Amino acid sequence: MKRPRFGQIIVYVVLGLAAVPVLFPVYYAFVGAVMGPGDLATYPPALVPSELYWQNLTGVFRSVPLGRFYLNSAIQSGVITLAQVVTSILAAYAFAFLRLPAKAATFGLFLATLMVPWEAIIIPNYLAISEWGLARGNLTYIGLVLPFLASAFGTFLLRQAFLQFPTELRDAAVIDGCGHWRLLWRVIVPLAKPSIAAVAVYVFLSAWNQYFWPLILIRDTELQTLQIGISQLNDAEAAQPGLILAGVALSLIPTLAVVIFGQRYIVRGLTAGALR
Repeated sequence: MKRPRFGQIIVYVVLGLAAVPVLFPVYYAFVGAVMGPGDLATYPPALVPSELYWQNLTGVFRSVPLGRFYLNSAIQSGVITLAQVVTSILAAYAFAFLRLPAKAATFGLFLATLMVPWEAIIIPNYLAISEWGLARGNLTYIGLVLPFLASAFGTFLLRQAFLQFPTELRDAAVIDGCGHWRLLWRVIVPLAKPSIAAVAVYVFLSAWNQYFWPLILIRDTELQTLQIGISQLNDAEAAQPGLILAGVALSLIPTLAVVIFGQRYIVRGLTAGALR
């Protein structure tokens, strides 16, 4: 068995130390969720609970409709993820393979939208959504997802992945009678699954963690997303940090699961277009 070199050991130690400030808040959220009031009130703070205090987890569901918040966030994130994946695939195929007038300039203008911060267009988006009547009642669901149905980042990432496919493969598919639609869904998409999965993971995490847009758009408590619900828990239960940490821990579970199970797709997808 080959022993690790001294330089590799140093790299692992440095990376481990750098990971501590990133992982510690996540660790304390889950540990604090099962700490009793006594452990949370000690100074310096306890890092390990003296006993498991499960009342925090059950108390969260009594304080706020957490299940409803989960459902709202799942609907919002699922629709945005599906829509952005589909629109990114279609746009990436067009920019990669179709002959379009001024295609390079159009693609450059398309990428330029990435430099526009979301905060700069949030007021025009809100005015448009309100004028269309999508900020009231169940139509709020449409207003939540409508500004995020397409993504320049996803299009750029998938275009780079599509461009690395051999031209011989596309020519053979065309000779066999494949049109654009069949070539895309029968040949290109199956071969680009890692990049598509990377886009899906990235979009889902971004949509799940949205805060500002749902905050200004939603008025009905029943339609609020999980991030807004946790902030309400902070206002309502400020004297009970255990409940707040329990709510934070429960909100982290979906994102951690997506990152853990999707990290290999993220790495493979983001590096797919690095070498051609």
